[in-house]
Amino acid sequence: MSSLFPGEPEGPVVKTEIPGPNAKAAIAELNEVFDTRSLNMLTDYQKSLGNYIADPDGNVLLDVYAQIASIPVGYNNPALIKTARSDEMINGLINRPALGNFPPKDWADVLKSGILKVAPKGLDQVFTAMAGSDANETAYKAAFMWRRQQERGGAHVEFTEEEMSSAMDNKSPGASQLSILSFRTGFHGRLFGSLSTTRSKPIHKLDIPAFDWPQATFPALKYPLDQHVEENRAAEKAALDEVEHIIKNYHVPPCAVIVEPIQSEGGDNHASAEFFRGLREITRKHHVLMIVDEVQTGVGATGKFWAHEHWDLPHPPDMVTFSKKAQTAGYYFGNPELRPNKPYRQFNTWMGDPARAILFRAIIDEIERLDLVNNTARVGDYLFGKLEGLASKYPGQFDNLRGKGMGTFIAFDNPKRDQFLAAAKKFGVNIGGSGQSAVRLRPMLIFQEKHANILVERLEKIVQSL
Repeated sequence: MSSLFPGEPEGPVVKTEIPGPNAKAAIAELNEVFDTRSLNMLTDYQKSLGNYIADPDGNVLLDVYAQIASIPVGYNNPALIKTARSDEMINGLINRPALGNFPPKDWADVLKSGILKVAPKGLDQVFTAMAGSDANETAYKAAFMWRRQQERGGAHVEFTEEEMSSAMDNKSPGASQLSILSFRTGFHGRLFGSLSTTRSKPIHKLDIPAFDWPQATFPALKYPLDQHVEENRAAEKAALDEVEHIIKNYHVPPCAVIVEPIQSEGGDNHASAEFFRGLREITRKHHVLMIVDEVQTGVGATGKFWAHEHWDLPHPPDMVTFSKKAQTAGYYFGNPELRPNKPYRQFNTWMGDPARAILFRAIIDEIERLDLVNNTARVGDYLFGKLEGLASKYPGQFDNLRGKGMGTFIAFDNPKRDQFLAAAKKFGVNIGGSGQSAVRLRPMLIFQEKHANILVERLEKIVQSL
């Protein structure tokens, strides 16, 4: 099979320890002006290519972490470079508009030919944003305004003097007493609203004031799935029962539920399509919005363009948030009532970035040209089969292997996970973790069978070294 990225390295090259001497010197200089304590790898982006990430010491690693799942079609992709050099991109960069006030004359065309071209079924409008946290935050605001508009009697009903004055004091009725229901071990960002729905790790939340918003249990499936059918069905039913109980009884009423198709930062936790269909049924029954957070799962990684396509929902979600591989951000919606009844209620200076929207359009074109969604589905099946072989050969080292049929969005648990991740670089692989013990795979959409073979070979060496 021909390469989807001609000219990329044939395989990893490890010349020094990582970080090597050049990287260490650069890190020390950087640390004088920038907090480097979360640094994973100092990168030479000029020399990174395709599926391979390089560092200042000449080390070249197979990258199956991809900037925390955000590089879609390879480092230094020629098609994206061509777009970056276009007059359209230059104009977007140097004349960055305040989109809410001064949108470019071709903004509708940019949206229709890019972001909206891949809109989830039933969702034909978009609010553009800056990052995943921002996308979720603005989706929450849309949900609150929608619910209060319903309670008032419609978009035509004016705000009362009491509402306007109390809002300025952060008090009811102007500041609504509503909530967003999220799930334990979920992650939705680190802004104030999004952080109140994030439940993955305490370090994300410590010392930050939070809203009194509820959380429900996300079902903890047991693996292999075919050996725990009844237990998993019971766990999902219990979780759905808890969701319904919270919606009906929580003292700060939820107006929306937000859920990830796969809980990514929280440990790559999956649930069945039946669970999500049940969740959608509950939200519709109780007139609560369903927000699907596709920030990490979206744009092809699961073998569908949007992961929630795997669910076959009879009714689409109310909103779908996106970022990461899209290289831009925002939320899709279809119900016109989710537009606020007055201007400036959902607003900021930038409201997104035309340059990034243009880049996403080029990414979409590249995905379509190379049929990368189907590529990811096929390669994911191939990789999962290879990992099943490793799990059988090394019991306890590839526990709870999960993500079958979900493209390359695959994970497993390892009892020495942190050591595993550290050792990976010695064997030429950049890989990430999530939750307490998960090793998560987040390769790019141009990841092929030949890359899977290299990865599996290196994973075996990592396990043997521990």
